[in-house]
Amino acid sequence: MNSLLLLILTIPLIEIYLFIKVGSYIGAFNTISLILITAIIGVIYARYEGFNTLKSGMSQLIKNQLPIYEIISGAALAFAALLLILPGFATDLIGFFLIFPFTRRLIFKKFKNKYPEKNNQKQDFINGEFEDIDEDKNGKI
Repeated sequence: MNSLLLLILTIPLIEIYLFIKVGSYIGAFNTISLILITAIIGVIYARYEGFNTLKSGMSQLIKNQLPIYEIISGAALAFAALLLILPGFATDLIGFFLIFPFTRRLIFKKFKNKYPEKNNQKQDFINGEFEDIDEDKNGKI
């Protein structure tokens, strides 16, 4: 919970710092225009990539395969679109990294290496414990 609180506090501070720095170089109007332009372009491209991911997922379903990558990719695209809508340069940068398929695959590979897959192979036996129960004098259990 502390890391979430730290993120809630540091992200706006980083964004404010970047607004001031970029605004001092290119001016306030250009800074606001740049924020709006990145949001619009990012959301349009996120929509385009979302449709591509949906089309790829449908082709996986037609082949009777589970579209795991497409599901995760769709969630990442939705998060990227949210980051691009939020005003700021740092969130836009992270959003653009998640939108482009090449960088998205690199990020997914990094997490896949960090959290390896569990072996979910079908087994023909059930693990369990047992206990021998002695019969009473009458033969009842």
